[in-house]
Amino acid sequence: MTTKTAKASRTTRSTGTTDAARRPVAVFDLDGTLAETGHRQHFLERVPKDWNGFFGAAGQDTPLAEGVRRAVAAAEECDLLYLTGRPERCRRDTLAWLAAHGLPEGPVRMRRNADRRPARTTKLEVLREVAEQREVRMLVDDDELVCAAAERAGFRVVRADWASTSPAFRDGQEREGRT
Repeated sequence: MTTKTAKASRTTRSTGTTDAARRPVAVFDLDGTLAETGHRQHFLERVPKDWNGFFGAAGQDTPLAEGVRRAVAAAEECDLLYLTGRPERCRRDTLAWLAAHGLPEGPVRMRRNADRRPARTTKLEVLREVAEQREVRMLVDDDELVCAAAERAGFRVVRADWASTSPAFRDGQEREGRT
């Protein structure tokens, strides 16, 4: 697969440097990649699913050691971008969680509160947008459909297969586009 790269002729306004001189970007998902969601997946086993409860409990997630290790390692060569299906209303708690667990700094892109499109659609849009400006070195995500879509689009993908997931969580990812 090829890696999406930026056009070398673009210049940033603030620094006057070309994008090609900037560090590449490593994109990391949160739920199931950096954050263990097992303790809150029971909210998704209800009918209807309790998405408010699911996202409301995100502050109690434990970090996934493998995901954190990979993020820290990637930050040595890349700028990080956190790309999550969490709704924007979770921003404050998400930023606090990232800081509390010592994850490298980086912008956080979240889903608009009412956006219910599949994550494979919304995340691919963001990846393409970022790739217009910067080299995207890799996407690290646990959602198989997101990974497959990103690979088809030419992005390098690392599948985060180190978290516990329930069928209800996978269903939420694949059908409801919420994580």
